[in-house]
Amino acid sequence: MTLPFKTTLEIPLIAPLALLFILTISFVGSLSANTGSIAFVGATIIDGTASAPLQDAVIVITDGRIRSVGPRSAVTIPANAQQIDVSGKVIMPGLVNAHGHVGNTVGLGTGAYTTENLLRQLSLYARYGVTTVYSLGGDEEQGYALRNSQFNADLDRARIFVAGSVVLGDTEAAIRAEVNRNADMGANYIKVRVDDNLGATEKMPRLLFDALVDQAHIRRLPVAVHLFYLDDAKYILNAGADLIAHSVRDMPVDREFIDLINAKNVCYIPTLTREVSTFVYESVPGFFADPYFLKEVEPAIISELSTPEYQSRMQNSAAAQGYKVALTVAMDNIQRLREGGVRIAMGTDTGPPARFQGYFEHMEMHMMVDAGMSPLEAIRAATGVAADCMNAGDVGTLEPGKWGDLIVLGANPLDNIENTKSIESVWIAGNRVPE
Repeated sequence: MTLPFKTTLEIPLIAPLALLFILTISFVGSLSANTGSIAFVGATIIDGTASAPLQDAVIVITDGRIRSVGPRSAVTIPANAQQIDVSGKVIMPGLVNAHGHVGNTVGLGTGAYTTENLLRQLSLYARYGVTTVYSLGGDEEQGYALRNSQFNADLDRARIFVAGSVVLGDTEAAIRAEVNRNADMGANYIKVRVDDNLGATEKMPRLLFDALVDQAHIRRLPVAVHLFYLDDAKYILNAGADLIAHSVRDMPVDREFIDLINAKNVCYIPTLTREVSTFVYESVPGFFADPYFLKEVEPAIISELSTPEYQSRMQNSAAAQGYKVALTVAMDNIQRLREGGVRIAMGTDTGPPARFQGYFEHMEMHMMVDAGMSPLEAIRAATGVAADCMNAGDVGTLEPGKWGDLIVLGANPLDNIENTKSIESVWIAGNRVPE
């Protein structure tokens, strides 16, 4: 996404590296870049860029930032560095979720938008290797405060960026006022819904959408759009929207749309697992037996989602069955968009009840491969491409100067995308995430 202005999203991400490299931070416990430098030695490195993976490589992190990366034969490891032997392992960037939510969910309920609950969710994301989350809606003061506190070298939970409220209003004045309120709080994005929920509600009128985009751009903020229909997708692109935050799900995308989204340099976030969550609990889903899922979920949640009453409600829900059909369309559109050269970023819409943070991000990548992307393309969509789409200048790839956010895997996801679940450790700013 290229905007005709500098967005506020970039401001906290371009702090001078010199300042970061003179920080002195004490650390007690597991290995940390904050004690000097850490060198991961011997892994295959998938760096999140368009480059081929590096074999027998080294990555050095100093004071939370990547100092150097390259083949073992070419990298000089600082004399005082703590060396970690990762021979036979694979290192990739921490995952960037371009569309999640960090909010008030607890279990299958809501109503707990507190710093403690947000930190719980950000730690959960991190344990699954999701090191950056763009929370696109429902964000309050505590979320902004956590965003503001994360630009330091002692971070060990997922990074959060925020959109504030999902903008609503019945008049142009109300729409512009709500955009201004989010902007005044320091939002990174403006989020809006252009959808009728399968005919159950009214869509925002286009004149009000135009006013929203105008006001957001006046305030130097990009606009992320929740949508469903191809016709709306074409309209919002022509109106100046900056991010398509869900799949087109009513019909196949056409050449006009592909040419338009490429001309506007706008990214597309499929959120396939959002659709899955709307109908999958009509029976017991297969992932309820996956140890990688079970390690984090509360048994009471599984029990409630598995009750005959819950399953019956979903089986008899017209919306659930409608979204089941929509998922097939969304999956088919990924291949068309991929062949058309559209930038596709990984996002999930996780955070609301039964959209499981962390686990669904891996499922999303696996489904993207099922839809026609290669494992490397899906990984890039979840790392470097997602970061680029969200204007995140110093995460998403393993390059000098960027934050040392990475995942150590026991098996190669390029051989089988399911191997993204073989996480052995996660590091954020060079700090090992507590397990």
